[in-house]
Amino acid sequence: MTTTTDTATPPDSGRPGSDWRGVAAESLDDISEKTSLILRDRSRRLLGSLLRPHKKALQFVLLIVLVENAARLAIPYLVKEGIDSGIPPIQRGDGNSTLLTIVVLVVAIVAIQATSRLMFLIVSGRIGQKVLLELRRRVFNHFQTLTPAFHDRYTSGRVISRSTSDVDAIQEMLDNGFDGLITAALTLFGTAIMLLFLDVELGLISLLSFPFLMWITVWFRNRSAVIYRRTRVTIAALIVHFVESMTGIKAVQAFRREARNEEIFAEVNDDNRIANEDAFRLVGLFMPGIKLIGNITIGLVLIAGSYRAYRGEVTVGVLAAFLIYLRQFFEPMQDISQFYNTFQSASAALEKLSGVLEEQPEIADPETPVDLGEAHGELTLEGVAFSYVADRPVLAHLDLEVAAGQTLALVGTTGAGKTTIAKLVSRFYDPTSGRVLLDGVDLRDLDDATLRRNIVMVTQENFLFAGSIADNIRFGRPDASDEQVRAAAAAIGAATFIDALPQGFDTQVETRGGRLSAGQRQLVAFARAFLADPAVLILDEATSSLDVPSERLVQAALRTILAERTAIIIAHRLTTVEIADRVLVLEYGAIVEDGTPADLIASGEGRYSDLHHAWIASLA
Repeated sequence: MTTTTDTATPPDSGRPGSDWRGVAAESLDDISEKTSLILRDRSRRLLGSLLRPHKKALQFVLLIVLVENAARLAIPYLVKEGIDSGIPPIQRGDGNSTLLTIVVLVVAIVAIQATSRLMFLIVSGRIGQKVLLELRRRVFNHFQTLTPAFHDRYTSGRVISRSTSDVDAIQEMLDNGFDGLITAALTLFGTAIMLLFLDVELGLISLLSFPFLMWITVWFRNRSAVIYRRTRVTIAALIVHFVESMTGIKAVQAFRREARNEEIFAEVNDDNRIANEDAFRLVGLFMPGIKLIGNITIGLVLIAGSYRAYRGEVTVGVLAAFLIYLRQFFEPMQDISQFYNTFQSASAALEKLSGVLEEQPEIADPETPVDLGEAHGELTLEGVAFSYVADRPVLAHLDLEVAAGQTLALVGTTGAGKTTIAKLVSRFYDPTSGRVLLDGVDLRDLDDATLRRNIVMVTQENFLFAGSIADNIRFGRPDASDEQVRAAAAAIGAATFIDALPQGFDTQVETRGGRLSAGQRQLVAFARAFLADPAVLILDEATSSLDVPSERLVQAALRTILAERTAIIIAHRLTTVEIADRVLVLEYGAIVEDGTPADLIASGEGRYSDLHHAWIASLA
């Protein structure tokens, strides 16, 4: 397995209370040349893969730009011809036809230039939008393929930053950057040729500025690479802190965290301001530097050209054309500086996006998946060991067999390994060693579609998506009919409260199910799982938010849901555990008790019996 790191972004950037700025500074200013080359190569691969399908369209765009620049370069030469060939004949009274020809040519060339510009904007705009569409699709799809282990360490704020501000930076480059760069490069090259063609001596004087231009451009490029990467880091930190503060607004307000969050926001906001000020300051040095070099060069050419024109060595038309060409020569340098603004910002964004897109899912589909057929639900854990952190095992060596159709309850203190077993059976993680089998087939030999169709996990979070209640129940089976949705809700006892809502099953649940109570959200989640009809159903504290009336309602429904399917129930409430065929009591990742609820209670000793007696006493 190969994983890549989002090098340009600090791992804890923006988390409340974390000192992310030191990490950011180290990752930006002390970045090694080797790492920088890796980042650039990774970014080039991503950009190349996005542009490759549009190769022919890009060639057409290049042709349009060539035509446009050829037209632009022709106009100063026609000015020279108009001055040198048109005006003297007019003074003799025989130059009207020459001037008319030049005027017609200028009008035609201006028309060609305008048409080329229009075609360029249309075609390049279409290519840019297709590239952005593909990039957004890749980022969204790839984030979905990455496992919970990745999302556990990659904050939601960073996910949003990758999908929004980083993509926006690339869009700005596609919309405004490449046009200026290509035009500038062609103009510089073409203008240099025309200067030497018109007059070699004046052309060489003009090109004396080239080493100074190269020096200031290289200096700007090297400095801007660091500064613009910092702007991407600081804006990402800003987004991360904002998103996480708003996502956890209830906890923020409950613990009176507003003042501290404002302090952190002020810090990251100020760092973003400083980073952008540094970027503006850099441009403020580069652009006047280019203008200074350009003005000095034009001054030298004007002095030398005027002297040579006075001596009759060059014509006035040549000198006029030289001055126009020099203006064209230095103007693109301003475009290049603007391009570097967008390019460096986009490069930093590409580094981050390419890092995410090269992140390999820790849970990958097998090259040759096994055809499971219709699953019966028999589960086997053979010598399973697992740890989230190296040298800190959660499960050491676990052997477990669950018969098809059996309901197994896992009981134990927090950290005993109950949820870890559920995650391994759901294949959100793979065991460090050992195997997890479904009907005798290693889960690693099943493709994701087969696995998710046959194993469904319902957690205590019970996330509901914006949309109607029917849409949320239909989440696992988008093709389910309204009748099937209603039947699933009725089977688990949710139809009564749904029908009582203003729009019934069409009621919008709003963000994260905000219009429903915690118990109602769990009932909807149960209906979703029932409709999906998996061979194995895992309930991880799935009844923890239910009040007593709702819990009683669900207890009856659970017998219907769990009938003829394998189930693993993780619960602290013994009312939920009582419906199990078998109970495992776990301590420190090991099984310490195994039996039916009745047998464990009847033994009068052991942890489960103690829990049961304590529960009975609490009801008295």
